[in-house]
Amino acid sequence: MMNIAVLVSGGGTNLQALIDYERDNESCPFHIVLVVSNTKNAYALERAKNAGIPALIRSPYSVMGKDVAEKATRDQKRIAVSDAILAACPSYKVDAIVLAGYLSVLGGEILSVYRNKIVNLHPALLPKFGGVGMWGHNVHEAVLAAHEKESGCTVHLVDEGCDTGKILCQKKVPVCEGDTPDTLYARIAPLEHEALIEGVCLLSKMV
Repeated sequence: MMNIAVLVSGGGTNLQALIDYERDNESCPFHIVLVVSNTKNAYALERAKNAGIPALIRSPYSVMGKDVAEKATRDQKRIAVSDAILAACPSYKVDAIVLAGYLSVLGGEILSVYRNKIVNLHPALLPKFGGVGMWGHNVHEAVLAAHEKESGCTVHLVDEGCDTGKILCQKKVPVCEGDTPDTLYARIAPLEHEALIEGVCLLSKMV
């Protein structure tokens, strides 16, 4: 059994998919031991509470203090939050980390300690439409602007780059005439849940 920490930023629908899968499948190879949010108002925290899963808030303000955080660079904030998440992991016996709608980038020592043990869900078919700024509707807008014939989602290992790690699995959907970012997202979203579960199960065989 692989103990996972799930990192979130928003509504937590992908977290809920993992919670439901673990609850409903006796052969589930992972156990969610911790949820970490980088925003205090994320509904994902409520989902964790409802499932009885310990949850922490690790934001720049919470780990650096308001005065320091307001003066810090983006990279300094990312390292501080990443270090704080890493520091929490031993207490919960975390074997691997899952980024499920986590709208930040990990950096520093956590990438070494958990090398090849961190996966991320990305809402496009990597290696296309990855990198800094490519998240949420930004991705879907870019896909439509490029007149792609298909899109989808990718689960990949996290490394020092941004969306550059080894791809574990992908799910594809057609891009239809008249699509908007909203309609394209609506077609991809259900597959994100499937891809994330598949990717985490694959990770369990690697850890």
